[in-house]
Amino acid sequence: MSKPLLGLILGGILGALDGLTALFTPAVAPQIVGIVVGSTIKGIIAGIAIGFFARRFKSLPLGIVFGLAIGLLLAFIVALMQHGYYLEIMLPGSLVGLIVGFVTQQYGQPAPQKG
Repeated sequence: MSKPLLGLILGGILGALDGLTALFTPAVAPQIVGIVVGSTIKGIIAGIAIGFFARRFKSLPLGIVFGLAIGLLLAFIVALMQHGYYLEIMLPGSLVGLIVGFVTQQYGQPAPQKG
């Protein structure tokens, strides 16, 4: 499977699980559907970006760091929009990026060589 496609699928799945972690915060339970949808979209965006990065750069450590950074950045933007819950949003979001960065770099198929 190509790295961008793997990133998209894994990012979407882990993004949905990231959103479900909001159930540990009872105050936001009434908004769980919106949180899960938003987290899934955030995971898909991160997964695609990480997948294209992994296709261009063939370094596992670089892929992990980029995944962590993009996951953290997107989670920070969401936390800013919520005006709170920084740790609850940023920790799972950064872990999603880290996992997707590792998996896409380690298991995704490299792009076919032109020539």
